[in-house]
Amino acid sequence: MNFAGTQKVLVADDDVVNRQVLAELFKPEHTVLLAKNGEQTLERAARHLPDLILLDVVMPDMDGYEVLRRLRADAQTAHITVIFISGLGRPEDEANGLKMGAADYISKPFNETVVMARVAMHLQMVRQRRMLEHLAHVDGLTELANRRRFDEVYEAECQRSRRSGRPLSLALLDIDAFKQYNDFYGHPAGDRALRAVARTAAAGLRRPADLAARYGGEEIVLLLPDTEAAQAQQVVNAICAAIVDLQIPHEASSVAPMLTVSAGGATLNCAAPENSAELFSVADTLLYQAKKAGRNRVEWRKPG
Repeated sequence: MNFAGTQKVLVADDDVVNRQVLAELFKPEHTVLLAKNGEQTLERAARHLPDLILLDVVMPDMDGYEVLRRLRADAQTAHITVIFISGLGRPEDEANGLKMGAADYISKPFNETVVMARVAMHLQMVRQRRMLEHLAHVDGLTELANRRRFDEVYEAECQRSRRSGRPLSLALLDIDAFKQYNDFYGHPAGDRALRAVARTAAAGLRRPADLAARYGGEEIVLLLPDTEAAQAQQVVNAICAAIVDLQIPHEASSVAPMLTVSAGGATLNCAAPENSAELFSVADTLLYQAKKAGRNRVEWRKPG
């Protein structure tokens, strides 16, 4: 994820001159969106999800306080940073705006240098917050999604699958004889091998909604929304074959002279219906069966 990309600033003011002046200030480094009233502000905030809104307090159809209240009431826009720009310069006006959840309050007539400095500071805070949120969902070793992120996405996708009746496939991958690999080659080599397997698993996913996550140890979980059992099994088979094609030596393995993985997978049976724990348990059981049957294979349960 690129955190150094262009950020979006929405300028909401009923005065055309103010809109133009503020737009010119930020166009060189940011994507600037414009709104001339409260309804436009709400519509463009929901559609574009800007990083920051410069919001006039006094507008004819809906004042800035009401716009902010509606932004905060909508989960989609509740997180957007809002700075009030207003001709109401009394301390109680500023205090009211801050109490409602505005990040800052700038009085008109505004100083361009001050506006630019404050906006730059708040955009930097937005960038840092998103970076921390991203890191909280990433496994530090493999750079895949971590278990916390998987749990969140998995529960949401299970609910969506049950509502829509669309299939949801899940697979668990485990590196064969990985303890022996670490014992023979050392843990730094084991970390490198795990990273290579993780990259290969992630590269083998075909759709933006697909997710690869490190579930624990050398175990990787794949989540494939809107994917029938046969198609999901093809994807997992291809990933397992691509891992073999890495030709990572594994002299301590009784399975093959190179690193291999085993996998167990299942597709949500909406007719049953199963819950998320049951689907995961089926995949885990099938992974165990793949290990017991000799490893370096995929076991899959098709929907009944």
